[in-house]
Amino acid sequence: MQRWRGLEDIPEGWGRSAVTIGSYDGVHRGHQLIIDRTVARARELGVPAVVVTFDPHPSEVVRPGSHPPLLAPHPRRAEIMAELGVDAVLVLPFTAEFSQLTPADFVAKVLVDRLHACSVVEGPNFRFGHRASGDVALLAELGETYDYEVVVVDLYERGEAGGGEPFSSSLVRRLIAEGDVAGAAEVLGRPHRVEGVVVRGAQRGRQLGYPTANTETVPHTAVPADGVYAGWLNADGERMPAAISVGTNPQFDGTERTVEAYAIDRVDLDLYGKHVSVDFLEYIRGQEKFDTLDALLERMADDVDRCRTLVARAES
Repeated sequence: MQRWRGLEDIPEGWGRSAVTIGSYDGVHRGHQLIIDRTVARARELGVPAVVVTFDPHPSEVVRPGSHPPLLAPHPRRAEIMAELGVDAVLVLPFTAEFSQLTPADFVAKVLVDRLHACSVVEGPNFRFGHRASGDVALLAELGETYDYEVVVVDLYERGEAGGGEPFSSSLVRRLIAEGDVAGAAEVLGRPHRVEGVVVRGAQRGRQLGYPTANTETVPHTAVPADGVYAGWLNADGERMPAAISVGTNPQFDGTERTVEAYAIDRVDLDLYGKHVSVDFLEYIRGQEKFDTLDALLERMADDVDRCRTLVARAES
C-alpha cells in the first residue's frame, strides 16, 4: 500500500481512483463499511482505492485545545486500511489555510486535480470544506460537473451496549473513558490499542514479582479509565497475555497517570526503550489502596489469574 503525505507526494501521472475522505480515527466498524465499499467499487471500476485523511485532527486547528482523544495513530490506521484492501492513504496536513478552502475548491484541488476521482464513497453525515459547509448533496452536485459518482453508505446501528447509537468515533471514546473496553471493541471490531515506548518507572512491580512495561503513550491517546484490565502486550513481534494497570498507583501515593502491562508469567523481558502496544480485552476492577502489602499481593495474584483465564477464553 502506498502512503503519501500531502498532495505533492501523489505520483506524477496518477490515474483515476475511487476515494473516501474522513478523519477515520480508529477505523471502527462504521468506517470499515465505508472503506469496504470503496475498495469494492474500486475493484469494479478497475482503479485504485484511496483513503484521504488529515493530520492533525481538524478540530485542533479550527478550535485549538479541543483535540479529541485519539483511538489510533496514523501508522496504525494505515495498517488496518491495508488489511481492508486500500491501495493508497493520503494524509493531508490540516492547516489554518487548508481549513479555509471552500467545498468547491477542496473538490477541485484534492479529488479532481490530483486524485482524478471517478467514485467518491462517504457516510450520510459527511461534511467538508470551510466551516464544514459541504455535504453529500453538494458533493454529488459537484460530481456532475467533474465526472465522478457519489456512493453513500448507511452506518449500521449497534446494540444494547451503545443504546442503539450509530457506529462513531465519539461513541468509542466515551466507552473507553468509562472503562468499557469490551463495548469499545464491539464498535471497533477489535480490542482498543494503546501504544508507545517503554520507559523506566519506579520499578515497584519488578520488586513485587510482577515486572511491568510502563508505556509512555502517544500524545492525545484515548486511555481507558483507571483500573485493572485483561489484555495483551505486543512486543518484539510477540503477543503475550497481560494484566494491565491504568492509573496513578494509589498504593504508593502516585500522581502520574500511567499504563503498565505485566506479561503474565514472563519475568525475563527487557523492553526498555522499545515501542510496544497494549490491547485491552476486559475491565477487571477499579484502582484500590490496600491496608497491607500482603493484601495488595493477594489481590494482584487474583487479578493475574482472572486475566489469564479471560485471555485464554478469548483466544480459544
